[in-house]
Amino acid sequence: MDLGVLAGANSYGAPGAAFLYAFDLLELDGTDLRREPIEARKATLASILGKARHGVRLNEHLAHDGSEVFAHACQMGLEGIVSKRLGSRYRSGRSPDLLKFKNPQAPAVRREAEQDWGSARRRPLISRPPSPSGKLNSSCAVAE
Repeated sequence: MDLGVLAGANSYGAPGAAFLYAFDLLELDGTDLRREPIEARKATLASILGKARHGVRLNEHLAHDGSEVFAHACQMGLEGIVSKRLGSRYRSGRSPDLLKFKNPQAPAVRREAEQDWGSARRRPLISRPPSPSGKLNSSCAVAE
């Protein structure tokens, strides 16, 4: 993706402009931030994006019940939500601190399911997040 083209298109308010949503910051000026809690990484990211050019936005966190956030995301036709446990450090790969819930009715999710149908490596789609038993930070990119 050419970020310069993205930023240029948005600086002129082009119809159908696209936005890049940033949701985490793993490194800054050579400093590894993966051991920092998600709240610290997002606060640093917010301060950086506050000075950024058009086209790049912070994917805000929502401190609400995961089931409610997921239901709203589905009503909006979004692909789903991602929940991160507050205080968690970054870990690559699967983690109990990061949960992803897909909207099975979203076009992209349906395409993905059709393409991967029968694939042994794919896990079934989870259509409803569990009730919140821990502090989960739900993030969902919202189109404007």
